[in-house]
This record gives sequence, C-alpha cells and structure tokens, in this order.
Amino acid sequence: MNLNLSGKHALVCGATQGIGLATAKALAELGADVTLLARREDVLGEVATALPRPQAGQVHGWISADATDTEALRAKVEALAAGKPVHILVNNSGGPPPGTVHGTDIAAFEAAYRQHLLANHVLAEAVIPGMERDGYGRIVNVISTSVKEPISGLGVSNTTRWAVASWAKTLATELAVKGITVNNVLPGSTETPRIEQIIDTTAAKTGQSREAVFAKMVAEIPMRRFAKPEETAAAIAFLCSPAAGYITGVNLPVDGGRTRSL
Repeated sequence: MNLNLSGKHALVCGATQGIGLATAKALAELGADVTLLARREDVLGEVATALPRPQAGQVHGWISADATDTEALRAKVEALAAGKPVHILVNNSGGPPPGTVHGTDIAAFEAAYRQHLLANHVLAEAVIPGMERDGYGRIVNVISTSVKEPISGLGVSNTTRWAVASWAKTLATELAVKGITVNNVLPGSTETPRIEQIIDTTAAKTGQSREAVFAKMVAEIPMRRFAKPEETAAAIAFLCSPAAGYITGVNLPVDGGRTRSL
C-alpha cells in the first residue's frame, strides 16, 4: 500500500490543536512538507518546528490567518501556492457555538457559513490550479457526523456542516476527471477542546453535572469511549495518500459506531 507523501505539500487548517495538529503530524510522518494554518501566531512557529521530519529535506512552515476574513485568507494562500504548489488541503475549523435553531439570530448563521463553507471554498480555489499542474490533489474536509444525523443542540453547526458536505460532493464530481479527490471525514465525539465546550454548555443548560453529561455521551457510542485525535488523523492521512486515489465524494464517519444510519 502506497502511503508515501514525499515531495507533496500539505496545507492543514486549524493545526495548532486537536484533530488539526494530529493530522499535521500524521502527514509529516508520511513524508509531506506541511504548512500549518491557524490564528494563533504565538504558537504556530513552535508547532511547525516540532513536526516530524523522517525524510531528508522536509520543510515545514506556517501561515497565521483568520478563516472569517476571506479576502486576507485568499491572498495569503494564493501567495503560498504560487511559491510552492499545495497538493493536499485539509479544511478544518472549530464548530459554531452550541444552541438551538429556533431563536438563533441570523448573524450566527452568516458567521458560521463564512468560517466554514466560504473559507473552504476560498482555500480550494487557491490551491486547485497547483494540484492540476502537478497531477496530484487531495482535499479533505473535517466536518461532523451531523451531516448524516443532525445532533440535538447543535442547530447552526448541523445546518452549516450539511452545506459543506453538499459543496464537497459537488466539487468532487467536478474535479474527478482531473484526478483530484474531495472527501469528508466526519468525527464523532473526540478528545478535543471542542468536546469540552459542548459538555460545559450542555451541563450549564440542563443543570446536570459534567460527569453525567459525559457519561450519557459515552453511552451513545458502541465503543464506549471518545476518539483520540490521532485516530481521526489516521483516516484523514489515508485519504490524502496515493493509496486512496480512487476514493472521492465520500462522507467517512470516524465515530466508534455512533452513527446509526448506513
């Protein structure tokens, strides 16, 4: 099985923590040059320096950018791709705050669409030309199992994630003839700051203890535990590899069996 990413350049978003950081490490371990993209300029350099370099000559770097500022994001990534084509794009961003659809202000939907759907589109548009020229392209969007089964209490997230999934499926069909794949990885409950936010919010709204909320969430997972970020990153890395060249347009749950639909 060919998992070798030597000579490939990966751009990983949300790469200073959680699934994004684990993905950056996994791609680097397979030989890719990795550029990290996140807002936290104070830690990006440190994280990039610490990435694995199993292959001679591997070069890792970083870009500080806010996904909600689409014009600045576009300019920075176009400049990156002009100097060094991006062959692998991992779209990953923290989810919208928890809450119901009913009673949510329209501004919350607009902000979520800008951070996820529009930012993903801007990034893809910036790197696809280089993928076409070099004959290698992998786009993986880290979204949520809510695209298969909406999750209670995540109204804005459910809505926005579904839009990203539909966008990705359409893009996958358009780019398939060029050998560029587009896939979605759907994490379930994962040991990240995001899940801590969901637990805290649920506990505050319901009056339950954090322990009770956690126990209820774990009980809904057949494997009876949350995922580790590295487990989700492994699925992403496979989809980015040459071995996954004939897989495109799929939604891959990495959720310990929580999703009940086929």
